[in-house]
Amino acid sequence: MQQISAQQLHLWLTDDARPAPVLLDVREPWEYQIAHISGAQLIPMHTVPAQLDKLDAHANIVVICHHGMRSMQIAHFLERAGFGHIYNLQGGVDAWAQSVDLNMPTY
Repeated sequence: MQQISAQQLHLWLTDDARPAPVLLDVREPWEYQIAHISGAQLIPMHTVPAQLDKLDAHANIVVICHHGMRSMQIAHFLERAGFGHIYNLQGGVDAWAQSVDLNMPTY
């Protein structure tokens, strides 16, 4: 697992020469409704093990939560499950709101 900052992710998502990663948001639905990164796929943390078949083990996957702790746990879980290109968004959507999308609601 690699760590990725909000700024690094933003640069990746805006680089047309680089395929976009899968954005895996592992927060709860109510959190996702408040704020999320455009294009993020919501799979709440507790449901990830039962939904592994929805994820491509060969894709670049950026795991996202509120501050980066739940996503780090899921990133480690995905690595143990054989996923090879996993990134944890440092600081989560909160860091994204503070440094990339200043109009994103925070909670």
